Amino acid sequence: MKPLILLVPLLALFGCDVENDRATEITYLQMPGTEKLDLPFSSAVRAGDTLYLSGNVGNIPDSLDLAEGGIAGETRQTMENISTVLQQFGSSMDEVVKCTVFLADMSEWGAMNIVYKTYFKNPPARSALGANGLALNARVEIECIAVTG
Repeated sequence: MKPLILLVPLLALFGCDVENDRATEITYLQMPGTEKLDLPFSSAVRAGDTLYLSGNVGNIPDSLDLAEGGIAGETRQTMENISTVLQQFGSSMDEVVKCTVFLADMSEWGAMNIVYKTYFKNPPARSALGANGLALNARVEIECIAVTG
């Protein structure tokens, strides 16, 4: 019981302000034209100055058809889709701070990287992992976090 009693004054001393933490405005964003696709997620969510993008696959815009060209074609289209979402909501590829890459086949990691790295002057932090099945039977899916400003 004594450690808990000591914790309360420490929280007050360090200025734990729960109310300010909840003041961040959250906006759910949908790309124009995606309404007809009836997708169960937002294109992006803005929380303060941070933009969280949903995972993107290499589908042709406004359709559920994947780009041709295997992993290279899908990666290129995925990155173009990400760039479009970022621009629509006030950010850019230069403001991406973190990406997560999901690959249907990890043996395609090198080929994906060849295309991926052409989209960044300064590469963001990144994780990459293999996945057993991606939406639309895609070869690659990438989600990003970016700042706006």
